Amino acid sequence: MIQITVDKETRTWPDGVLLKEVAEAYQDRYEDRILLAMVNGKLRELSKCAPDGGTVVFLTGRSRPGIQTYQRSVTLLFMKAFQDVAGAEAPCRASVEFSLGNGLFIRLRDGQKATDELAAQVEARMGELVREALPIEKRSIHTDEAVELFRKNGMRDKEKLFCYRRVSRVNVYRLGGYEDYYYGYMVPDTSYLPYFGLIAYENGFVLMLPDEESPRLVPEFKEDRKKLFQLMKESDEWGKMLRVGCVGELNEQITRGNCRDLVLIQEALQEKKIGEIAAAIAGMPDRKFIMIAGPSSSGKTTFARRLSIQLMAQGLTPHPVSVDDYFVDREHTPRDENGNYNFEALECIDLEKFNEDMTRLLSGETVELPRFNFKTGKREYKGDFVTVGPRDILVIEGIHCLNDRMSEKLPSENKFKIYISALTQLNVDEHNRIPTTDGRLLRRIVRDARTRGNSAQETIRMWPSVRRGEEENIFPYQEDADVMFNSSLVYELSVLKQYAEPLLFSVPRDSEEYLEARRLLKFLDYFLGVDSSGVPVNSLIREFIGGSCFNV
Repeated sequence: MIQITVDKETRTWPDGVLLKEVAEAYQDRYEDRILLAMVNGKLRELSKCAPDGGTVVFLTGRSRPGIQTYQRSVTLLFMKAFQDVAGAEAPCRASVEFSLGNGLFIRLRDGQKATDELAAQVEARMGELVREALPIEKRSIHTDEAVELFRKNGMRDKEKLFCYRRVSRVNVYRLGGYEDYYYGYMVPDTSYLPYFGLIAYENGFVLMLPDEESPRLVPEFKEDRKKLFQLMKESDEWGKMLRVGCVGELNEQITRGNCRDLVLIQEALQEKKIGEIAAAIAGMPDRKFIMIAGPSSSGKTTFARRLSIQLMAQGLTPHPVSVDDYFVDREHTPRDENGNYNFEALECIDLEKFNEDMTRLLSGETVELPRFNFKTGKREYKGDFVTVGPRDILVIEGIHCLNDRMSEKLPSENKFKIYISALTQLNVDEHNRIPTTDGRLLRRIVRDARTRGNSAQETIRMWPSVRRGEEENIFPYQEDADVMFNSSLVYELSVLKQYAEPLLFSVPRDSEEYLEARRLLKFLDYFLGVDSSGVPVNSLIREFIGGSCFNV
């Protein structure tokens, strides 16, 4: 017999009892189904045996690790059902590309077509598999065996991925005879996965999934992100052009000595895109206010500087304006539910003063622009006078720039809106995507340590609050942009690796942020590192690692 402690309550169990059985005894204490366990501070799948003397904390879909486990497991469920409906080669033709709202876009390769009928058949088969409660089994095999397995099964991305793995063994999941590799944990059987939806969309499917806020609710698919979808498709095409669509292909380019060319080509593609945006603005002389918004760590500052240079090449005179300089004095800053300053709320901005100054500039008056002193918490005026003539243009950067409430007194015909975000075009392999938020979080960890002296633990701790602010203040307005720009660089995670790893290793083991730090370290282990010396001084990634010619 063994003893296990759950919720400060110690019980005796038979030796060899599964965590799943222990979870069932405590399930009535939880609103949602238990999906994962944390045993003595380490995440464990419910299919594992409970250790003697273990302290167990159960996780549901209302936790980040829990909902990630659920979403990952449903992806495996989809691949198995897709194989059952469309044939043995079907999973090789399906590639999990990126998130689209609350769903995952799964592209069909090689010109395959997705139809409503096929989506309905696959979704019905997924439901059958859930009712059958099939076990999701894990086995550990040698890395060489994994390479051969995925070569035989036609999963080329996985084959390349494991050619560059340092570990000697790989965990492979089996569901009803279908075997695949997934980055992370799984639920013990398919009965845990009743919530999902599937629709045919473009050249693939959208797999609708619940989120951390509502783990038992399948959201309705809203076709309201067409601009974002087209931007991701464009990024995918860039990856094909560079012959880098997955981590294995990136590592292959690095080992062949092609990284410098890869860097220069990617930077040239971004510069070309920025030049096209500047040319479009120059062709619309009434657009005097260039409104730039995007989530945290998108590279807005460097983008604004590079856009300004391209605007000058078009014969225009850009004037930078940071919306942060219109912050209200610190004592008037709104606070969140915890009593902390909420610097991402629209009410942080002196909207009346901002609109007054911009309106005066539009009418040809000379205006003294403020500078916000973040140390004193006060706006200051130091002789920054601006007059907008026929060839002058204001480049305005701030998280609320796409929200018309911020610039409600400015005529819409005088505004040109740009949405910028780091939308990772790289995936781990066919069925394991890289969440955009992971790339931005790593950028921010590196930048915060360099410019603010913040530890990785501090940045990880505040990240959920940052994400909530983005969901409220940025993402609802992204489709209102006239143009979107992807600031992600296909090579950047190999560069960030050297900077981020020491910071992540410093996160204390007994902290709440440790699990997230370990997850990011495991993720970075897929990448071969690249020296940053070959990164141009005007690159967007320089905003985070340092060495930018723009002094950001």
